Amino acid sequence: MSDDAGLPVVLVTGANRGIGRAVAVDLATDHRLLIGGRDADEVQQVCAQLSSAQPFVADLADEQATARAAGSVQRVDAVVHSAGMLGSGLAGDLSRTDWRRVLELNVIAVADLTRLLLPQLRERKGTVVLINSGSGLSSTAGGGLYAASKFALRAYADALREEERAHGVRVSSIHPGRVATDMQQELNNFEGRDYDESRYLTPESVAAAVRLAITAPRGATVEMLSVRPGPN
Repeated sequence: MSDDAGLPVVLVTGANRGIGRAVAVDLATDHRLLIGGRDADEVQQVCAQLSSAQPFVADLADEQATARAAGSVQRVDAVVHSAGMLGSGLAGDLSRTDWRRVLELNVIAVADLTRLLLPQLRERKGTVVLINSGSGLSSTAGGGLYAASKFALRAYADALREEERAHGVRVSSIHPGRVATDMQQELNNFEGRDYDESRYLTPESVAAAVRLAITAPRGATVEMLSVRPGPN
């Protein structure tokens, strides 16, 4: 990666699949990448395909593992929080364990990793991009748990943005509609519907929105961006 030493460094969590992987592929042309994921083999497979990539292996739900991984980062110009999980179920059926599991990864891990990286992000006047969801804007029956995590993530983004303005750190919240990923297949199964990826956004469309947030001129911030399927 020596030839890429002058390029900005972006950490993408959940970069071994779905939206995160599409973001990594999109940014690989003009950024150095830290490929985040908890499965070392999957992370290494992505790194092998992108010459500017290095691994960032950690289970983000594990506080100590996250701290160790963040401590190895020498420089970061942006972080894209794409790791997350679906949580479906009726309110009357969800246990405390269900709530804790989803909130731990979708909210607490995001806030903790960001905190650990803030000194470097402030130094670089960097950008924090949070992959949220349409569920961060409205909720439906059976989706309260996932929506609650995304509403919380939106609140966190709004607070972080105001707190970090003085440090020159930009914070962007990206809200895609339904995206053709394995998570979407899981959701369709829960809803009892056939999965037809042609009805949904491509991960590459969301990656283009992320690129806009990261590469916007310094005098501008993409604070919140809602991305929905357009005409074919």
